[in-house]
Amino acid sequence: MELLTFGHAGARVLVFPTSCGRFFDWENRGMLKAVERHIEQGWIQIFCVDGIDEESWFNTHVPPVDRARRHLQYQEYVINEVLPFVYAKNENQFTMAIGASFGAYHSYSIALRYPERFNRVLGMSGVYDVREWTDNQMDDGAMRQGSPCEYLLALEDHAKIEQIRKIEFIMPIGVEDPLYPNNQWMSQIMWDKGIWHAFRPCEGFAHDWPQWYEMIQDHIGGADSRG
Repeated sequence: MELLTFGHAGARVLVFPTSCGRFFDWENRGMLKAVERHIEQGWIQIFCVDGIDEESWFNTHVPPVDRARRHLQYQEYVINEVLPFVYAKNENQFTMAIGASFGAYHSYSIALRYPERFNRVLGMSGVYDVREWTDNQMDDGAMRQGSPCEYLLALEDHAKIEQIRKIEFIMPIGVEDPLYPNNQWMSQIMWDKGIWHAFRPCEGFAHDWPQWYEMIQDHIGGADSRG
């Protein structure tokens, strides 16, 4: 699988593409211009990974449980192949996961399952419940593992919850975005688990590249306060 790297030093930033997107989408959409100064100054180094959504959640030719299993295999690829490559390139100890729309889903999903690997997660206009892609099914195995809302609801591992609480989570979302209620639910689940985070509603639909361009500029450095 391919990926793109931008920058020479700084915090390690793993960027996930939108639904069925590719590793070059952020570059083609001009998103890197939004953080150009951060890259040039050596504050961040960006790694844009490829996706396999068409083989996992969007593969309607296989049962939902197989879609979920393929997604979890993709996460193992990121953890066991991409991150070691990133570590070899950059010794900075701070790692972020970032994405918009379904890329936000990927960022939250992998960080919740592997919290020891991440320090900050920025999910812009994200979806955090995959029932739309599981034909409204939800088992206690692969499907739940791949659905952030249900995964957190069922999580009783106190050691893992403590690790998750160390991550800075940021969730900008437009109030007119159909995904807004799902973001509210995700936020409430996180509060119920004692996970502090920055839930950031903004005006309008805000579910497109121009708005994500602004969001990443506002939040790449983290949240000044959490709420």
